[in-house]
Amino acid sequence: MTFIEQLDAAGQKNDSLLCVGLDPDPARFPAHLRGRNDRIFEFCAAIVDATADLACAFKPQIAYFAARRAEEQLEALIAHIREKHPAIPVILDAKRGDIGSTAEQYAIEAFERYRADAVTVNPYMGRDSVDPYLAYPDKGVILLCRTSNPGGSDLQFLDVGGEKLYERVARLAAGEWNTSGQIGLVVGATFPAEIARVREIVGDLPLLVPGIGAQGGDVEATVKAGRTKQAGGLMINSSRAILYAGTDEGFTAAARRVALETRDAINLYR
Repeated sequence: MTFIEQLDAAGQKNDSLLCVGLDPDPARFPAHLRGRNDRIFEFCAAIVDATADLACAFKPQIAYFAARRAEEQLEALIAHIREKHPAIPVILDAKRGDIGSTAEQYAIEAFERYRADAVTVNPYMGRDSVDPYLAYPDKGVILLCRTSNPGGSDLQFLDVGGEKLYERVARLAAGEWNTSGQIGLVVGATFPAEIARVREIVGDLPLLVPGIGAQGGDVEATVKAGRTKQAGGLMINSSRAILYAGTDEGFTAAARRVALETRDAINLYR
C-alpha cells in the first residue's frame, strides 16, 4: 500500500483529517517522566496510543529528538507505531533539502533507517534534490510550498514569470515532478487564501497543513479553503495543543480529549 492509499484508508477508518504532531519537549513533560532515560519515547508512545483512533497520520519532528541525542527513541517510536497502529502512516518532519547525492542519504535516513511512510522536503534546490525521495515509489514526499511562519513571504511571494514562487512550486509538484503520484505539499493554516489558491492549482493532491492550535490558524477557514470535492485531501496538524493539554499523570486523557475535540471541529466544516 502506498502512502497516499494508507493516508486515505486511515482517514476514512477514523473519520479524521487530524495529523497529530510529535514535538517532544522534556521540559514540559509530566514530573513522573522527567527522570527517565527513555522519557521521550514513553511520552510520545503514550500520546500515540491515546490518539491513534482519532488521527489520519502522526508527524514526529526530527529536531526534537536529534537535539537531545534521542534518535534511537525516534526509531523505537516509529517501530511502536508500525507494530501497534500499522494503519496510521508516519510522516517524518525533517524538511531536508540538498543536492542529489546528499539527498540520497537523507532518503535512506527517512525511509530505511526510520522506516517513515513519508518525509517533508524543501524543494527550493530544484528537481534533482527531490528525485532521490521519489525513488521510493510507495513513500510520500511532502514539499514545502506556502509555510505558516511570518517570514515565509520573504521568498515564497516573489514574482517568477507572472506567478508567485509558492504557486510555481505547487504547479511543478502537481505536474511534471509528480510522475509517480507520491507528492503532497505543506501549506500553512495561517494563510487560508493561499491554501485555497494551492488547492485550485493542484487538484486533489494531499496538503499537510500546520498552524492550527498553538499557532493560531482558524479551523473553519482552513477546512473550507483546503478540502477537496470529496471533503478530504487534508492532513491538519496539531502538536503542542494536544501534547501538552495535561501536566500530570493524566496527560494522556487530556491529550485524547483535545484530539477528539480537534478532529470533531475539523469534521464540522467538511
